[in-house]
Amino acid sequence: MNRNCKMTSILTYTFKNLPSTSNWALRFSIRPLSCSSQLRAAPAAQTKSKKTLAKPNVRNVVVVDGVRIPFLLSGTSYKDLMPHDLARAALSGLLHRTNVPKEVVDYIIFGTVIQEVKTSNVAREAALGAGFSDKTPAHTVTMACISANQAMTTGVGLIASGQSDVIVAGGVELMSDVPIRHSRKMRKMMLELNKAKTLGQRLSLISKFRLNFLAPELPAVAEFSTSETMGHSADRLAAAFAVSRLEQDEYALRSHSLAKKAQDEGLLSDVVPFKVPGKDTVTKDNGIRPSSLEQMAKLKPAFIKPYGTVTAANSSFLTDGASAMLIMAEEKALAMGYKPKAYLRDFVYVSQDPKDQLLLGPTYATPKVLEKAGLTMNDIDAFEFHEAFSGQILANFKAMDSDWFAQNYMGRKTKVGAPPLEKFNNWGGSLSLGHPFGATGCRLVMAAANRLRKEGGQFGLVAACAAGGQGHAMIVEAYPK
Repeated sequence: MNRNCKMTSILTYTFKNLPSTSNWALRFSIRPLSCSSQLRAAPAAQTKSKKTLAKPNVRNVVVVDGVRIPFLLSGTSYKDLMPHDLARAALSGLLHRTNVPKEVVDYIIFGTVIQEVKTSNVAREAALGAGFSDKTPAHTVTMACISANQAMTTGVGLIASGQSDVIVAGGVELMSDVPIRHSRKMRKMMLELNKAKTLGQRLSLISKFRLNFLAPELPAVAEFSTSETMGHSADRLAAAFAVSRLEQDEYALRSHSLAKKAQDEGLLSDVVPFKVPGKDTVTKDNGIRPSSLEQMAKLKPAFIKPYGTVTAANSSFLTDGASAMLIMAEEKALAMGYKPKAYLRDFVYVSQDPKDQLLLGPTYATPKVLEKAGLTMNDIDAFEFHEAFSGQILANFKAMDSDWFAQNYMGRKTKVGAPPLEKFNNWGGSLSLGHPFGATGCRLVMAAANRLRKEGGQFGLVAACAAGGQGHAMIVEAYPK
């Protein structure tokens, strides 16, 4: 069997010794997942004669188009830039792709997570840099890994309520240069020194200085409420749901292999080139690296050592990147001569325990958004879920496919069911394409919209988990051809 196609016979589930904090896996009704022929082209979805999700007396909101600059491993070509440089490049790429007149845009919203203090409202700085009018308002939102999702849905709300007709939504993250602060003691002393009026006051303050004041304060890599890193949570979640190291590696290999195939076939059409000042033009994502199960198996656990199962190979990597989308009221788009790509339909946000259920946002959000839209899992032609970790995706699959979990944790009578892999993240995901925290939401929606157009499907479902135990899901409906 070809080692890169071992996915055809994997993801069979075996139970392991679980931590005493959880008995989830002991109660699961598990079905094996099939990945047969996952690296071949997915069959074209059959467009169903299902009525549109348009609602009476509610404006239809459409995506005209969306772009992203290439997502790059942190510390590579974008390392000397600032976040607003990346966001500006995405906005410029969107303007070039759509030819939308800048003065037509009513509002600009961007998501970001780790803010550069010099450009705290990065949406405004990027908009000005991209040549938008200084009369166009812009604001920045943050909701961890669903920040761009929040930017989009905020725009949907502005349009649906009649406040705006044309919105640009996007997101940006620059992990190559995160703010590192002085310690709080040092900051306090420096601020007090700045206020001191006499030499005596200054000398008194300086006498309190200690060498440990110089220890830097790095950006938090842990949940504030639990003091646990997300990788540690992913490891515990994988153990609780009996997801093996091999299953995680095989899923990661699937993501990278499908992403490479999509990249080679020109399917990642949302990527626009970016001429990095002083460097070459970047044209494609650089984190797509199909390996082999043998090579992946050599890596040591990254978080829980020595017995953890989460490694660098089955986790999303620190990424620099930005994305942007042109969202309009349908009547405005048609009046301007545009052919939209998709409708943005129902969406939900969820929140749960940030310790044991930190990464289960898709499990909670998916059945809610389906019920809200009056759809079932069978109606969905394209699933696009954020891949924080292989273990996170596979744990969500197990939770979604468990009546016991639905009844005991979600207050539901029956399970929603796991997405069929032949419809799931067919062009790669965050594990391979990259995950700039604030920008991923727009990538997910554009992947769903572009897949629906390519495959002939009608409905896509986008879902993501986020720090703080939060999550998001949205229905994307293909625009009629």
